[in-house]
Amino acid sequence: MNPAASSVTTLFAARAAAHPARLAVSDERVAWTYGELRDRVARLASLLMDAGVRRGDRLAVVSENRAEYLETILAAGWIGAVVACQNWRLADPELRHCLDLVTPTLVFASPSYAARLESIGTSPSHVYGAQYEAALAAATPADPPAAGDPEDPLLILYTSGTTGLPKGAVISHRAQIARNLVVRAEYGLDPADAYVAWSPMYHMGGTEYSLGTLMSGGTVVVLGGFDPEELVEVVRRQKVGWLLLMPGMVGRFADALEQAGPPQSVKVCGVMADLVPLQDIARVTRLLDAPYANTFGATETGNPPASAGLLAVGQVPETLAKVASIFCEIRLVDAAGRDVPDGEPGELWLRGPTLFSGYWDASEATAEAFAGGWFHMGDVFVRRPDGRLEFVDRVKYLIKSGGENVYPAEIERVLLAEPLVSDAAVVRRPDATWGEVPVAFVSRRSDALDEATLFAACRRQLAGFKQPKEIRFIAFEDFPRSASGKIQRHELEKQLNGASP
Repeated sequence: MNPAASSVTTLFAARAAAHPARLAVSDERVAWTYGELRDRVARLASLLMDAGVRRGDRLAVVSENRAEYLETILAAGWIGAVVACQNWRLADPELRHCLDLVTPTLVFASPSYAARLESIGTSPSHVYGAQYEAALAAATPADPPAAGDPEDPLLILYTSGTTGLPKGAVISHRAQIARNLVVRAEYGLDPADAYVAWSPMYHMGGTEYSLGTLMSGGTVVVLGGFDPEELVEVVRRQKVGWLLLMPGMVGRFADALEQAGPPQSVKVCGVMADLVPLQDIARVTRLLDAPYANTFGATETGNPPASAGLLAVGQVPETLAKVASIFCEIRLVDAAGRDVPDGEPGELWLRGPTLFSGYWDASEATAEAFAGGWFHMGDVFVRRPDGRLEFVDRVKYLIKSGGENVYPAEIERVLLAEPLVSDAAVVRRPDATWGEVPVAFVSRRSDALDEATLFAACRRQLAGFKQPKEIRFIAFEDFPRSASGKIQRHELEKQLNGASP
């Protein structure tokens, strides 16, 4: 242990000491200053210790977004415990797996999910509400948090793979602090900038950037989910640093913003530009007068490895090439782990201070992910002569057509560049001649867009073997999505192949 090391909680406590009257967090029910939140966190830390929670123990939280979620994480950090953030969207067997994986000492729930936990055999230790508030009020605040080891875990965030059960990515205090520093350095955020936590708290967009804001002295505005009109109202009254906008939601937010009028101030918006129609990027940046964050990161890595680039205000991007973060080291390698030359596709490996610590109770998966001393992202990039990185696709989702590798994202980029396309995804379909062929699912802004227009665009820009063999138009809301807004190709593939003759 390093006795001089800071933790997420000690940094939050320092902000509370410096600005006790500043608003720390608000949701639709409560608004707490830094002084009030620190007092609540200290009381909850005392309750945890009284219940026998010790350093390294896990707490599970099953709750929609609310202010108490953040105080639970800070209280866990106060005593060196770990919070496993549960995805309430999972089916009961999956949720049961995620709980069993971490063997929690205590389970916290909101009233919305207490009965569901009971139904799968877990009795919540604490349910947010009147009894929880009474217990906090009666508790004696714990002594100030002691410095801990920076490698102590703070969060377990579950990763969503295309197959198999979720794995728990362990995020340490070191990684959490480093991730906050990276975001603030690369996006020019001020300590007092607000953050809007509408993304689910079991997702890094909800927890990590909220904790970063509380370590820095800003205000966290907690929303129950993505509601375009509600989000617009927040940015019209609040100065926001980074406004998180997920793929699939950018166009809807822009529609609401056009109706409501200009925001007060937003410095940077967006995430994962590769998955957003280019016209939507141009429109939302013009309405917000803020550049779009051309990021590529993961739960395991934070915003790096490719988080430094910003897309200009009001312009349809000509390229989505990434700028590598200076806060990590990267390599592009072939299947044998050899570095590839510029212009050749290779899997991105990285190392740096924002990296997670491994997967909880999954030593084999962790060893595989860190083989050779670098974290293997599972994403393929090409390095351009100017050093920027072009995303190609996931290593594990390839379409093998006639002996050629087809990366779905290559086709999706062509489709998303069409002004009347609101979203698109490409999946594989078995084929007797070629083995597999690509099929595109597309949502359109107008029925004026037809298959012939899209096929023509693909012919102009893609090799013959990359041409989609079929284009299916579906409603925008019918795309299956993960919590981060990513379209789930495997679900579309099930629909496609289940309907195939």
